[in-house]
Amino acid sequence: MTIVFYDLVGRDSSRPFSPHCWKVAMALAHKGLDHRSVPTRFLDVPRIEEGASKTIPVIRDGEKTIADSFAIALHLEAAYPDRATLFGGSGGKAHARFIERWSQLTLHPYLAVAALTALHAMQDEPNAAYFRASREARFGKTLEEVTAGREAGLAAFRASLEPLRGMLAYQPWIGGDAPLFADYIVFGALQWARVASPFQLLEQGDLVAGWFERCLDLHGGLGRRVAAAA
Repeated sequence: MTIVFYDLVGRDSSRPFSPHCWKVAMALAHKGLDHRSVPTRFLDVPRIEEGASKTIPVIRDGEKTIADSFAIALHLEAAYPDRATLFGGSGGKAHARFIERWSQLTLHPYLAVAALTALHAMQDEPNAAYFRASREARFGKTLEEVTAGREAGLAAFRASLEPLRGMLAYQPWIGGDAPLFADYIVFGALQWARVASPFQLLEQGDLVAGWFERCLDLHGGLGRRVAAAA
């Protein structure tokens, strides 16, 4: 049975942007699993799968509905053990948990600032109104005031990537010799910004930039099927 995957989009349903949904898209491709993507906008989320989750990604696999990107990856690993592994064992799961928290606490706060107004511009009118109201309440500033601070924070963001940069000097992937779900976690964060905004986050020649380009090429160039924001 084909897996149903609810993927977050804006006005243009061909440009999914959510970092968490990109993790799932890459995990499904890694496992080689047939699935059907359902383009879903912010205001549609409460209605999917009879209100299964307040956020997406969500998948329906047979009779099971699973929300949260990490929970989905764990489900795919357990349900399809004969397919390529996402974790490489229990140690890989623990490793990915660490990468997940590092990404969300270190990368996401700046990326949200850098791409905020661009993400707003991607939405249709009702979803743009929702996005503005919810994000301005969260930040306590207008979207424009938030994004205005991205230049000042860019050097610190690039410096925060040093643990990843240092590791990539020794191995080609976060997963070691081949990509694992840990790679898709960080890829999802950077792809979020790439799809939304042309703002240059990474310097040419950066090991992280090279790794990200390799990620874009994975699974038949899945990441490149959505062009970078112009």
